[in-house]
Order: sequence, then C-alpha cells, then structure tokens
Amino acid sequence: MTDQNMIKETQSSPVSPEGEKHILIRIFSRKMLVSLIMGFSCGLPLLLTISVLQAWMKKEGVDLTVIGIFSMVGLPYTLKFLWAPIFDRFTLPFLGRRKGWLVTSQIFLMVAIILMGFTSPARMPWMVAFTAFLVTFFSASQDIVVDAYRREDLNDEELGLGSSMYIYGYRVGMLLASGGGLILADFIPFSLVYILMALSLVPGVITTVMTPEPPRVKGHPSTLAGAVMEPLMEYFARPGALAVLGFILFYKIGDTMASAMTMPFYMDMGFTMTEIGTVVKLFGFWATLVGTFGGGILMLKLGINSSLWIFGILQAVSTAGFAWLAVVGHSIPLLSGVIAFENMSSGMGTAAYVAFMASMTDRRFTATQYALLSSLMGIPRVMASAPTGFLAKNMGWEGFFIACTFAAIPGMVLLYFITSDRSK
Repeated sequence: MTDQNMIKETQSSPVSPEGEKHILIRIFSRKMLVSLIMGFSCGLPLLLTISVLQAWMKKEGVDLTVIGIFSMVGLPYTLKFLWAPIFDRFTLPFLGRRKGWLVTSQIFLMVAIILMGFTSPARMPWMVAFTAFLVTFFSASQDIVVDAYRREDLNDEELGLGSSMYIYGYRVGMLLASGGGLILADFIPFSLVYILMALSLVPGVITTVMTPEPPRVKGHPSTLAGAVMEPLMEYFARPGALAVLGFILFYKIGDTMASAMTMPFYMDMGFTMTEIGTVVKLFGFWATLVGTFGGGILMLKLGINSSLWIFGILQAVSTAGFAWLAVVGHSIPLLSGVIAFENMSSGMGTAAYVAFMASMTDRRFTATQYALLSSLMGIPRVMASAPTGFLAKNMGWEGFFIACTFAAIPGMVLLYFITSDRSK
C-alpha cells in the first residue's frame, strides 16, 4: 500500500456497518486464529529476558545497576532490520518462503530458552547474557517472519482486526511468562520454569506447519541487494517519512522505560513473586482482554489516528499510577488497579501502534519495511531501558516514574505533526 491517500484512508476511516455486522465471524476465522497464536508465540519470549530474568537476578542478589544493563541483550529487537532482507529474498527448501523461515526460527528459539534455564545469574552472568542474546535473536527473527506473514495473509479490511488479535495473543504470551512464570518460580527452580516456557511454544510450531503459505506478490526483490535497497528507497521517497520514524521511536518510550524496572520495583515494595504473578495473571489478563478488544472497536469507530491520541494519553496516565504506588507502598488493591490500568492502556496503544505500522508497509517488501519500523519500536526497550536501573537508584521510585510519565510528551508532539500533515 504505497499510495499516501490509501494510507490516510486506512488510518482515519472506520469500517462500514456491514463490516461490523460480521466481526464475530471474522474473529473466529482461520486467519484471526493464526494471528492470535502467532502473537502468543512472539509475546512469550520477550519477558523471559526482561521481567522473569530480572526476578531471577534479583533473587540471586545481582546489583540493580547490572540488572538494568542486562536490557542490552535485547539489541536484536532493535537491529532486526539488518537481516530482515534475507527473509524477503531467499526461500528455504521446505514449507515455503514464510513458513520455512518461521518454523526454523521457532525451533532454534525453543532450544535457546532451554539453554538459558541451565545458567546461573550469580555464578556465570556472561553465559546468561550470551544465552539471553540467543533468545532475543531468534525471537526477533520469529517476529520478522510473523509480521510479514500476517501482512501478506490478511487483506486491507482485515488488517485492523488481525492486528488486535495478534496483540491479544502477544499480551497473553507476555502474561504467561511474567504471571505464570513468576508463580512457578516460587515453587520450582528457574531452570524448570524456562523449560516449561519453551514447551509453551509448541502450539506456534504446529500452527506454522498447518496454516497455508500466503501467495507471493509480483515485484518482490530478485537479488539480495534489491531486498536491502528497494524497500528503503520506496519508504524514504514518501512525504513525512522521517517524522513517522520519529513518532514510532518516541510514542511508547515512557511506557517502555517504566516497564523495564517494574519487577525490581514490585519487589522493593515488599510484594512476593506469588502476589505479583497472581495479580498480573488475574487482573492483567482481563485488562488486556478489555484493552485489546476495546481498542479494536474504538479503532473501527474512530480510525487509527484518533485512537493513537486517546491511547497515548492513557499510557502516560498509567505510568503515573506507578508513582502513586511508590508513595503508598505495599497495597494489593492498588497494585491490582495499577497493573489492570497499565495492561489495558498499553494493550490499546500497542494495537493501534501495530496497525499503524502495518498500514505503512508495501506488500512487496513486507519483512524489511516492517522490521525497520518495528526495530525503531524496540529501541526504547533496549537503549532507553539500559540506564533505568541507574535512574531509579538515584531518583527514587516516585521520581523515576514521574520522569517516565513526562517522557511520553515527544511522541505526542510528533503525532500532532503527522496528523496535521495528513489532514491537509
């Protein structure tokens, strides 16, 4: 979808009443089920190298500053555009262009997660860092192919709903890792937790094998050089291309910085891992459900641009809720409210965010262009999260979360310029 008028229409126009009438049929279609399961497979590995690993490191007495620096193992999420052209250009000799790469990434990802479970943060931190890097590399590779598959499998009318289903599955995967994983960690060793998490990816492998390969579009790159250059040339020839990249970079930076330190924060507030895991699982799950489907309905009614405004403001307010919890201290009801609101607003914001990025891709270069955009989405999670331990240590939890709240402002300013330009 390269024509800017088409992109503007996708971002601002709600679906017709006829489309809304058949929404339940669409939700239970093969395409939406695949989007849901693939989203789960992409969401589960993420927190295994963030909050679950943070809890493991904290439990073994690793310094808070080191915990913050460990977020650097997430660099593959930021740099995945570097090897995404390989997936656009080459096809493995089994299952097809997208499915072959996807099942390969999934199998290597499961192996890396199991290997990570047999390390020790206190005794061999560099081995933990290496295996965590492998997890993020193969997880990022899975993300590249899943994003390309989803964009090619769904038509333009299905893209918004498909993105919502993907985000719902993604959030469920995150909740299983952070909620279920932490509850299990109170009763079994972390090594076994990681093995169980790896086995949870088996449904994604089965889905990959069973779902059909999407048809190849005409005009796809015929050389590796073309797979690298043609997507970039097409994208940067568009008006306002740099402003869009800046918006993607900054839209969720405050929310992401806050999330990087939530696990040590909860533990410093005196919450047990069972309390954290239970609240995340119970309240977080239902808040995610409401946020994802509520966000999808609002996008149908308001369009993506207006939804980005509303969800962005809600994300900033949810970050401020952590500062409130820092003042109050150990309170299960307040923890429940903060986590529920954060999950709901973040789910809404991410659904609109993903739909926006997907609408900006050209089907000829899906893997490379989407990887470029989503890599920018991952920069705050890696680069901006690295100093969060230092900031929290020196500013205090209340000051830290207030600073994260104000960090949302640049993204909203860029959204103003983007929507103003597109309204002309």
